[in-house]
This record gives sequence, C-alpha cells and structure tokens, in this order.
Amino acid sequence: MLFFTQCFGAVLDLIHLRFQHYKAKRVFSAAGQLVCVVNPTHSLKYAPTRCAAAQTSVEQSILPPCHHHEAVHDPQLVPCTCPLFSCPWEGHLEVVVSHLRQTHRINILQGAEIVFLATDMHLPAPTDWIIMHSCLGHQFLLVLRKQEKYEGHPQFFATMMLIGTPTQADNFTYRLELNRNQRRLKWEATPRSVLECVDSVISDGDCLVLNTSLAQLFSDNGSLAIGIAITTSKVHNAEDEM
Repeated sequence: MLFFTQCFGAVLDLIHLRFQHYKAKRVFSAAGQLVCVVNPTHSLKYAPTRCAAAQTSVEQSILPPCHHHEAVHDPQLVPCTCPLFSCPWEGHLEVVVSHLRQTHRINILQGAEIVFLATDMHLPAPTDWIIMHSCLGHQFLLVLRKQEKYEGHPQFFATMMLIGTPTQADNFTYRLELNRNQRRLKWEATPRSVLECVDSVISDGDCLVLNTSLAQLFSDNGSLAIGIAITTSKVHNAEDEM
C-alpha cells in the first residue's frame, strides 16, 4: 500500500509538471521561445549567509593573529555560487558550471530568448527558483527568490548573474519581462558577476522586485512566467580600436 501511494504521488507530480510545461509552450510557442519549468527549492542556507561569513572573516583578518600558522586562502578560488545551500565547495571560475550541474542538479537552457516558468509561487518564504542560461558563448545564473525583506511582507527578487568576472559582466545587458492580461513589466540592467554575493544584490534592490499583489497580477494558477533576453552592450572589434 505504501509503495502504491508513493508511486501514485510520483505519477501525479509528473503529470502536473508536464501540464505546466505544455501550458507554457502553448502560450509562448508563437514567439519561438524555449520554456524551462522551474520547481521551487526551500533554501537550506539561511543561517549565517555566505556574505555575512565573508564579512566576519574580513573583520577577523583585521585583528592581530593569535597563531603563527594560519591557512592561506588561494585568491583564485571562488566559493560555490549556488544561493540555495551553504555549500563549502571552492574552485576556479572555469569549473563553477560543472559544479552547479553535477552537485546541485541545476538545469541549463540554451537560446537567445527563453522563458523561465517558476511554479508554486504561493509557497512560504524563503524559497528560490534557479536555472542557468547559456547564451552568446557565456553562462548566466538566473535567481528568483521569495523573501521577507520586511516581516510579514514577502517579496520576489529576480536577478541575472554572469558566471564570469565583473569586467566580462559589463559587456552584457539582460532583460526580464512579465507579460500577461494586457500588462507588461520590463527590467533591464547589466548582470552582476557571480563573484559578487547574490544576497547583497537582493539587499541592495539592484534587481527586479515584485510585491505579492504585483506578482499575482502576472501569475497564472500559481506560476510566474519571466521572459529572458541577453544582448551584448559593447561591441569589440578592430574598427572600435582604431
């Protein structure tokens, strides 16, 4: 009986996922956009955040050392950029993508324009939705977070991070678009580098911010579709250098 119940539940989840994907494809197929259905994940890292931990380590480095033998941190190593977990992994920037895909099972979607379909928007905060977007020879990390910036008032924060350096990020522009019920909302900005902390981007408000009522205007049965487009903001060629 237990085996039947678990199998039946898994089948229902699969049917629900396929229905969401079919509905999204029906809505956006006319625009020729790829659709990625993203399920929510309750963040497991909301103890001290990675930014707070980094700040603590900086403050500790100002104090006189208590020991003569201390571990030296390799400045070329970057911490795990996945905002969902307190992951202790560190590695070079070139292997961040493989770590996110293999360890955290984050999906990657390719295409000039895609649709990020976040399901179950009604779940309590904190909750994250995250995918990777491969475009223009680079990989980007899209993070949608439901978080209470003020107690009792959850908000949605969406931002795009380049898996690269801040200098490389300055070469791109990303656009997030919500379009439903004859309403359209756009956010356009330069992506931030994953070397910066997602938490600080959200706390600074340098991203698309939606309150609950505004998110409901653009949602459909608890799902929020966000159109994503990435373009180059700087052209590098021989003519510009002359």
